[in-house]
Amino acid sequence: MDTTRSAPPVRRPLAALTAALCATLLASACTGTNSGGGQDGSASGQDVTITFWHGWNQDNEVKAINDNVAAFEKLHPNIHVKVVGDIADDKAQQALRAGGPDAPDVVSSFSTDNVGKFCSSHVWADLGPMLKQDGVDPAKTFPAAMLAYSRYQGNQCSLPLLGDAYGLYYNKTAFAAAGITAPPKTFSEFAEDAAKLTVPDGDSYRQLGFMPNYHGYETSIAHYLGQYGSTYFGPDGKSDVATDPTVAAALAWQKQLVDRLGGFARLEKYRTSFGDEFSAKNPFATGQVAMSMDGEWRAASLAEDKPSFEWATAPFPVPDDQADKYGRGYQTGTIVGIANGSKKQTAAWTFVKYLTTDTDAVVSFANAIHNVPSTLAALESPKLDADPNFRTFLDIAKNPNSATTPASINGGAYQVSLQNLSYAVESGQQTDLKAGLAATAKEIDDAVNQAK
Repeated sequence: MDTTRSAPPVRRPLAALTAALCATLLASACTGTNSGGGQDGSASGQDVTITFWHGWNQDNEVKAINDNVAAFEKLHPNIHVKVVGDIADDKAQQALRAGGPDAPDVVSSFSTDNVGKFCSSHVWADLGPMLKQDGVDPAKTFPAAMLAYSRYQGNQCSLPLLGDAYGLYYNKTAFAAAGITAPPKTFSEFAEDAAKLTVPDGDSYRQLGFMPNYHGYETSIAHYLGQYGSTYFGPDGKSDVATDPTVAAALAWQKQLVDRLGGFARLEKYRTSFGDEFSAKNPFATGQVAMSMDGEWRAASLAEDKPSFEWATAPFPVPDDQADKYGRGYQTGTIVGIANGSKKQTAAWTFVKYLTTDTDAVVSFANAIHNVPSTLAALESPKLDADPNFRTFLDIAKNPNSATTPASINGGAYQVSLQNLSYAVESGQQTDLKAGLAATAKEIDDAVNQAK
């Protein structure tokens, strides 16, 4: 399961480094520590060509990544990057396992769910020793949630390369008409506002305050749980969805909101009338819903689509008993790693380090494709897009309470199990929540054990 595809993967939705940094990078040995690594001569100035596979395919994205590569090659004229785009994870992993001269040296992926697989199977090299050797402290470089989704059981086999943060989009015109003066901060305020903003029309709606159903575009259970700070697994590595009270609370709260706004069947019927998520027919853009959970890229889309109402962004509300955590949000993003079997890990690491840690490179890439920068320094850069609706998501990314879904050895299978339960709960098929959570926890543990 790709959490960013109920949420879209980072895809929307470069200045040269200083001579001093250039000298630092060239002086670093960057020796790979895994089976394919070692010196490749690039650190001493020898010409080396590395192959970089990525998944971006839209024109602005391809141009942005190519600009980054060109800036890197200007800084390191002896390292040449062969770029291959529009590559899916499955194809990349097959090539990495097969190895050989046609396999990529550097790979990016839109699915953080696969980090556990990449790390545990050792198809991606552990970057920890390289970071340490070059004096890069991950905790001081990357936001906590982004760092969390790029590693697995101590293996830092990937690094963040831009991210997505989720917040609240709200129709200011509809708010004013309903007498609402500010965006809600807690779930109880949110439910009240959603009800006030809902205008029934027979067995449908002229306007719905919010579409809470789990099949909604961005309203997956994982995104809701991001507002609770749910952990999914305990210290022993076993699923804690049946014992963590936030999971039951999230499922119960969503079910109450579904019932309050007209019931599951009525909402589902209305949902099927929505247009494509990634077009001007998005239900928020058309005014069919007055509030929406969505990512930072939507701000750029709405600015282009120019809906017929005023809109703004804010952090998504939090549970009432966690009001002090307001400002948090769910995060995911793109990751990048080095092939464990690459014979050119020195040059590959120099490239990966540039893409992921150079502030100007990260900022220019983020501005070009309207994603959240993935370093703490880049998030503070004055060169970032100054649009206040975009900056909401920068604040969410900087918030230490923001959360993500943890890596697992079998990818996002545990999320599929929990999501299947959420469908059954909201539709009324599962009425015993405690029993449903216990069965789901067992299903998750059994699947994890089988994957070991």
